Amino acid sequence: MGRLRSVDVCSGAGGLALGLERAGFDPVLLLDNKRVACETLRLNRPTWNVLEMDLLDFDPAEHQESYDVDLLSAGLPRVKSSATVKRVETGAELQLLKATVLLAHAVQPRALLIESVPGLVDGPEFTNVREFIRKELEHLGYGFHWFVVNAADFGVPQDRKQGVLVALKDRYFGAFQEPTRTTAQQITAGEALHASMSQRGWTGAAAWAAQADHVAPTLVGGSDNRGGPDLGLTGTKKAWARMGINGGALGDEVPGPDGVQESDNSSSGLKKITVPQTAILQAFPEDWVFAGKKTAQYRQIGHASPPPVGEALGRSVAKALNS
Repeated sequence: MGRLRSVDVCSGAGGLALGLERAGFDPVLLLDNKRVACETLRLNRPTWNVLEMDLLDFDPAEHQESYDVDLLSAGLPRVKSSATVKRVETGAELQLLKATVLLAHAVQPRALLIESVPGLVDGPEFTNVREFIRKELEHLGYGFHWFVVNAADFGVPQDRKQGVLVALKDRYFGAFQEPTRTTAQQITAGEALHASMSQRGWTGAAAWAAQADHVAPTLVGGSDNRGGPDLGLTGTKKAWARMGINGGALGDEVPGPDGVQESDNSSSGLKKITVPQTAILQAFPEDWVFAGKKTAQYRQIGHASPPPVGEALGRSVAKALNS
């Protein structure tokens, strides 16, 4: 089976695109409206055709490479499930979702893959959104699947549930099967971060890792309009604290031999994880470079789709297209 061609929009730091690349898809175009995200993509894949542009302004007629592709993929901003119906109906995230579906009118990919929040699959606040998508895709001759995956089932040390839409042209629809978990046992945060916590010789790293015996909570990238990086709201920070992690901020270095983090002035006994450690929790490869300063890097990581999930979804799509 040969390599397949894809267009990826709302690409962010490239987590979904990287996973799809592993699954056999080569992107002919990647699009994102954030300069720092585009820089990240170019740093890691200089040969990728990266376009810095808002999806709402994208005209495929001006980018002929976007036609005749096997897959149109989008890792869309995660609309808050707790949003009011009005917020869901009018928000910028919904505009991007609709723009992706409408882009399928012009691009006519053989398959469409959209990843967002779990509520998109069956939440009552998204009923009208799903009905809009159903009408558009059926009109274009697609069958479609809605389902939820948890990144923890695919080797990602994080409880990160993702709502997924996979649509395929009718001739391929019957061959598609949802991806099944790839790990017999979930990887805990302690297992994932033990090596990095030990880098400076912290003698308590093994004990810390042993008590951090669950997958991490969902990383939250936060809003561009907020302050510095943290690991989520109050309830989430309590879950991080139970794992020995200070969710109020990120550290600049891992603990030294005596457990001290020099940049931590919080007087807390909890440890702050670093930006590279958040990338580990998203299962990015060690050599994946993130552009920008600390906050910009973390927001890219927190908003990303973990590459192993993209790979699993991509393999299921590729198998159907090659059937």
